[in-house]
Amino acid sequence: MKNREVADILYQMAELLELQAENRFKIIAYSKAARAIEGLPEDIASVSREGRLQAIPGVGRAIADKVEEYLKTGRIAAHQELLAKTPPGLAELLQIAGLGPKTVFLLHDKLNVTNLEELERAAREHRIRRLPRMGPTKEGNIIKSIERYKKRSSRILYSSAEPVVMEVLSHLGKMEGLEHVTVAGSFRRGRETVGDIDILATASRPEEIVAAFSRMPMVQEVLASGPTKASVIVQDTIQVDLRIVEHRSFGTVLQYFTGSKEHNVKLRQIALSRGYSLSEYSLHRLTDGQDLFFDREEDVYSALGLSYIPPEMREDQGEIEAALQGRLPELLERKDIRGDLHVHSDWSDGRATILEMARAAWALGYEYIAICDHSPAVGIAGGLSPERLEEKIQAIEEINENLEGITVLSGTEVDIKSDGRLDYSDSLLSRCDVVVASIHMGGQQSEREISGRLIQAMENENVDIIAHPTGRIIGQRDPYELDLAAVLEAAARTGTALEINSYPSRLDLGDVNARAAREAGARLAINSDAHETSQLEVMRYGINVARRAWLERKDVLNALSLKELLASLKR
Repeated sequence: MKNREVADILYQMAELLELQAENRFKIIAYSKAARAIEGLPEDIASVSREGRLQAIPGVGRAIADKVEEYLKTGRIAAHQELLAKTPPGLAELLQIAGLGPKTVFLLHDKLNVTNLEELERAAREHRIRRLPRMGPTKEGNIIKSIERYKKRSSRILYSSAEPVVMEVLSHLGKMEGLEHVTVAGSFRRGRETVGDIDILATASRPEEIVAAFSRMPMVQEVLASGPTKASVIVQDTIQVDLRIVEHRSFGTVLQYFTGSKEHNVKLRQIALSRGYSLSEYSLHRLTDGQDLFFDREEDVYSALGLSYIPPEMREDQGEIEAALQGRLPELLERKDIRGDLHVHSDWSDGRATILEMARAAWALGYEYIAICDHSPAVGIAGGLSPERLEEKIQAIEEINENLEGITVLSGTEVDIKSDGRLDYSDSLLSRCDVVVASIHMGGQQSEREISGRLIQAMENENVDIIAHPTGRIIGQRDPYELDLAAVLEAAARTGTALEINSYPSRLDLGDVNARAAREAGARLAINSDAHETSQLEVMRYGINVARRAWLERKDVLNALSLKELLASLKR
């Protein structure tokens, strides 16, 4: 971690010096030292303690003193002075692709541009093209780069990052000499949204791998490239970082780049309490100065006296304390899921027949599938009239007579009306094998009204599951106003399962609320809400949520066998 911090500051000092038209040789010296420290295969703190800083190529006495200053105090006075002399917005402009320090200096000197907003205004008013060495093409490229930069500041859905990760790993997998290629960061932790994509690997010829990575057909822009790492842009806005590390340090590097900042801080505190200093490269024993290297991250945790913590749990939410006490949960796995209890067919707004959905579920290894088409209130989705639901129940009975290997359950996704009543009669609901109740309209009601509707539905003896309980759509619609504690209490009291909806933009309940439901004694059901056969595969996103919520097999309704499930449902 310290290597990257020191290198980043030295890089920034070089850029700030260039913005202020400082001596060219000084600028080159800082850049060279930053590159050397960034690619250093050992912990800079250890190098400093052993008095070997000036042995690093490009690090002379002056820069070595600044590195030591940072390691002791967490800051470099000369860096702070440069920042104070530079208009704050100018440093951010260096993040815009195509703008180097010379161009930023020119824009500031000639057009008084001091921040991103002023830069964009100058470009759109066609004032940049009139400057020396600029012109209309350069001006247009600056506008495009600004637009990309703005988009890049937001996170993307995990499901949007996944195909990018798969494509990158596929390209890297064809490169000779590359080993241990692993995605890290928030993607490996299964977060519902992902920032930059971090890829780690080991290689015998790292410079060749980095160069080949930067030339991948999917790369639109190379942000940075060095001997052991590169950052590129794909699909206009997604940043992918590749880091090649030493094999002996792969375990500690993978642990560092996977854990959240809070998790890693807590882990370093644990290390210090045991007489070690943990860096991204090694575990440094303070008593004798020996560095311990680990090529597996399991060994990092073991050396600190902890059970191995799965990536999804590394958020400093009590997982380190649980690992110290040997009471980590046995997290749910994909193989534990025995069926899907909320899918749609072409009887309502689905795009596949019941038989097609059943066969696709059987191919996934499922024991059962519940066909839960909409009720009349959702007219836009072709909700079924009571008579049509009767017909569907009969059709499923006939399908089961000729179907082997999987059982189709008669279900419905019945709407909870604005007054709390259900969209079908109790007598009709009692004929269904599985009843999923949900809110699709009236989401603007008060907390008391929304919570009351959900609780009233759960108190109905026919309702087995509440679908997408908070109604949120990630980045598009906020959750309902909800008394979550009251809803969780009612779910536990009535034996109603709360759904983790695996649809990528829903993931509702989210991990925090799903864990709260588990702790309240409520059961969860992880469903795909699939409307076609291919969407059954989104179950994996719901499993990510479940693992982040610390769920075990016993917490999940559809981890039961068919016999156990039928005995467990309300009817």
